[in-house]
Amino acid sequence: MLNSPEKTTLDLLFQPVKLGSQVLKNRIFLPALTRSRSTQPGDIPNEMMATYYAQRTQAGLMVTEGIVIEPRGRGFVATPGLYTPEQVEGWKKVVKAVHQHKGVIFAQLWHVGRVSHTSLQPGGLPPITPSALQANNVKTSVLSPEGNIVLATPSMPRALSTQEVEELVGLYRQAALNAKEAGFDGVELHAANGYLVNQFLSEHTNQRTDQYGGSVQNRLRFMIEVVEQLVDVLGKDKVGVRFSPLFTTTNQPRAYLGFVEKNPHEFYVTAIAALQKLGIAYVSLAEADWDDAEELPVSFREGIRKVFTGKVLCAGRYTAEKAAKAVGSGLVDMVGFGRLFIANPDLVSRIEHGYPYNKIDDDTKYFGHEKGYIDYPIYKE
Repeated sequence: MLNSPEKTTLDLLFQPVKLGSQVLKNRIFLPALTRSRSTQPGDIPNEMMATYYAQRTQAGLMVTEGIVIEPRGRGFVATPGLYTPEQVEGWKKVVKAVHQHKGVIFAQLWHVGRVSHTSLQPGGLPPITPSALQANNVKTSVLSPEGNIVLATPSMPRALSTQEVEELVGLYRQAALNAKEAGFDGVELHAANGYLVNQFLSEHTNQRTDQYGGSVQNRLRFMIEVVEQLVDVLGKDKVGVRFSPLFTTTNQPRAYLGFVEKNPHEFYVTAIAALQKLGIAYVSLAEADWDDAEELPVSFREGIRKVFTGKVLCAGRYTAEKAAKAVGSGLVDMVGFGRLFIANPDLVSRIEHGYPYNKIDDDTKYFGHEKGYIDYPIYKE
């Protein structure tokens, strides 16, 4: 069990927090975690996924794995979608299971853009992206001719026309409507980790010469137009945006994750200030999660606080003690735990009472069935 001083510090994590119009029971959240367990064919959410999320409803907030908003948004095998009636019905089962346990769950809206392979694209066509630049230092997952899941280098993409960009904004709106129909408590726009929205944001991947490229404001335009549609459908208190503003290139093979900008502090504070005008509920920061990564600068966190009145969420190799310290600083409102939540469905209780953690099985993080997904045990004294 924890001793008194530590318990007092960790108590900060168990305080309720208001997110938009909802009061959450604690400051611990489940971040988006790709698990690739949807039913095939059709990328349909299933009862096993409903069980997985229901098991983790101790979290104050749950964000789903990335949910593909349209067929061209697929970059990995068995990731669930939100664009067919069957997929919406599948998510209804998940949401119902979560709500039965009084959980709060947001849908993360995802489009991989160029991080895909022709075998995953409708008609075998090239993936779509702001500018025709191939993704490096990243792999997609595809099916081999023998039907096995294998890793592959993303295919050479093609650039979207201006009209197609505008049509994509409409597809995000439809995804929000589908999320609303499924009963989700809100949505999170995936604007991180090198995927489509991040490709529009980044000076490294956006070389467009129309209104969606060039200046910072133009590179922000696609994200802002999408968020405007999400707010219009769901209300500003039910919308969040996730970024990965990596401030380090120490580990070059991982640098694609955040497309480190020349001045990430200035760029992301500007982006978040633009979201402030739309009044969204939160921004979520996916921090570097490798061992030699630098911490996000305090000055950056302070810069966000100066321009944004919504909640600030963070995740990335946090311990319970580090999370409590972050909340105690006043610069972070909620902290997410990814790997720990995979292996410990009752993570909140384990943190609160000082119980030991289950060890994650790295071999079953992606794909498969119940093993390594819904069979991690609850702690019993």
